[in-house]
Amino acid sequence: MSQRILLLPGDGIGPEVIQEAEKVLKKVISIYKLDLQLESALLGGSAIDKEGVPLPESTMKLAEQVDAILLGAVGGPKWDQIDRSIRPEKGLLGIRSGLQLFGNLRPAITFPQLADASSLKKELVAGLDLLIVRELTGGIYFGEPRGIRTLENGERQGFNTYVYSESEIERIGRVAFEAARKRDGRLCSVDKANVLEVTVLWREVMDRLAAEYNDVELSHMYVDNAAMQLVRAPKQFDVMVTGNMFGDILSDAAAMLTGSIGMLPSASLDINGKGMYEPCHGSAPDIAGQNKANPLAAILSCAMMMRYSLGLEQVADTIEKAVEMALDAGYRTVDIYTDGHKQVSTTEMGDAVTDILASL
Repeated sequence: MSQRILLLPGDGIGPEVIQEAEKVLKKVISIYKLDLQLESALLGGSAIDKEGVPLPESTMKLAEQVDAILLGAVGGPKWDQIDRSIRPEKGLLGIRSGLQLFGNLRPAITFPQLADASSLKKELVAGLDLLIVRELTGGIYFGEPRGIRTLENGERQGFNTYVYSESEIERIGRVAFEAARKRDGRLCSVDKANVLEVTVLWREVMDRLAAEYNDVELSHMYVDNAAMQLVRAPKQFDVMVTGNMFGDILSDAAAMLTGSIGMLPSASLDINGKGMYEPCHGSAPDIAGQNKANPLAAILSCAMMMRYSLGLEQVADTIEKAVEMALDAGYRTVDIYTDGHKQVSTTEMGDAVTDILASL
């Protein structure tokens, strides 16, 4: 039975990295004789420019019908001055919410070839293999009420609501416990229970779930300490689970431990394992259109898609092997370049991975 993949190139460097990921997808489709159909649609600023909204109905309809989604990136300064309700990021939040993609998996892996590219000492990051599980459809990013109001004294005040229900916490907790069970069996739940009542409840639910996962060691850590520990001794962590805002911040911090955020894929999954996959690097408008962007995060997102949503473990392994072999061969985009290697463009890196796939 044919499976459908929706490509959402988006904005900034999104179209450039998705173009290289598409090369890889077409190559593995050919090699493995896969019955996969690739389709494309608009999201974010590109959708605003052509259709006036960041998430067109046609895109959402396709997203609901396909088996998996590969996203480039959304947003950029071009759209910063338009009404907040139709900015590009609203399209991304809308598709996540509409598809109930509540579970965000963000691996932070330091490839041996790139340990010297990290901003931390090599001995701190060499061998790092961390997974951050972030709740994606709740918390302060979605909580109501929210807005900007004018007080009686004429001063304006911004306000947001940080809220989680027990069922939301339990749902993401189970994803994290299951992930830890398949790894080293250690789960660190990150909260701010000394200050925020919502995370008091978060901690209580995690403790309750722990009784069902006797093979997983659960620990708790306040988010400020977790940020410090990620920099001090990142390899102490196996799996971290946290809410939407804390996960957004910590996963980007963890990304830089690996040498470049351009190396990191992510998966956002619903309750049935259908997912949207995207690189963690964002739209990077400062280098958009310059053929400088690192496409490896987008390519590795393809591997995650094969593994988590399409059930093609061997294909996922092959894509990841091809990326490692490209790094072994010395290919480096500018973000991961160090002396003695071959600095290449976005398209050249994509071609290198595609050529290696053809040789495997």
